[in-house]
Amino acid sequence: MSDVQGPFLYDDGPAPLHTGAGRNRNGTLIALIGATVLVAVLMVGGMVLFKGTAADQAEEVAGVFTKALVAGDTETAYDLICDDERGRITPDQLAGEYLQPGTPVVTGSRGVRIDDSPVRYVQVRWDDGGASTTTELTVVPEGGTKVCGTSAGG
Repeated sequence: MSDVQGPFLYDDGPAPLHTGAGRNRNGTLIALIGATVLVAVLMVGGMVLFKGTAADQAEEVAGVFTKALVAGDTETAYDLICDDERGRITPDQLAGEYLQPGTPVVTGSRGVRIDDSPVRYVQVRWDDGGASTTTELTVVPEGGTKVCGTSAGG
């Protein structure tokens, strides 16, 4: 048995601490890594599902922005412009810069990268009876999705 002498609580002496071969934990590690990767993929998928793609977000912001302008809600529209535009124009000048005659309809968007930053150009058609005008809003991610300029349709 053991060379240890002395009174023991139990008659059979102290049990050895390590009685068998070590257990292989590779399966547990692989399962843990796999579960982590699965959770990451599901979170990215969930973001797209609940927030929408970059194109969806840009087109939604452009729609809200143009409808706010038409309704005369310059406070909402001004909240949706980027910091550069805020420095350039006041809320009173906003309609003069962006508003066109007619009802705005977002017709699509295209994405590019400028200086390693994503930019979306959102096309808006303004239907005014029989006439229509097309503009293109520049939309950038800046503390949320923000309108950062306009140009004649492209």
